Amino acid sequence: MILPIYLYGSEVLREEAREVESDSAELQSLIDDMIETMRGAAGIGLAGPQVGRELRLFVVDLDPLREDLEADGEEIPEQPMVFINPEIVSESDEVVAFEEGCLSIPDIRYDIDRPAEVVIRYLDRDFNEQTLAAAGMLARVVQHEYDHIEGVLFVDYLSSLKRKLIARRLRDISAGAIESEYPVLAPLQQA
Repeated sequence: MILPIYLYGSEVLREEAREVESDSAELQSLIDDMIETMRGAAGIGLAGPQVGRELRLFVVDLDPLREDLEADGEEIPEQPMVFINPEIVSESDEVVAFEEGCLSIPDIRYDIDRPAEVVIRYLDRDFNEQTLAAAGMLARVVQHEYDHIEGVLFVDYLSSLKRKLIARRLRDISAGAIESEYPVLAPLQQA
């Protein structure tokens, strides 16, 4: 089932998510719904808070970019990936800039500086502990989605001048005064 994506201004996007306590049929259904929602919105990552769930959970699917990424020498693990209760345990000193966007902040994109590589420990969808050394696009998406479960949005990394330049657009998004090709839920629409 495709879920509505919560837009900028939604309180759930600013809260630190809580740990997933245990596996359940409801959790597995949520994971399936998140993957379907991400794909339906043409996204490559989606975190629990973006669908109104305060859970330390995110999904990633780089398959739409696989051909280009592999042509650039990136190794892409089997997709989609599910990250439950993730923890970034280390990050490289090297920082790279790359343009980012967010399904919760449609039509706004900016270059964001992030560590080039990270090591993340997490539980996979079967609750097996995994450790992943991620570089390139996978590292970027993992960090972006990890920020979501920490209550951080990519626009938080922008300078105050850049935030002022997009302030009106952010207000429009928060008010739901946008057109979207996927279901969204603005703060005033949330019950």
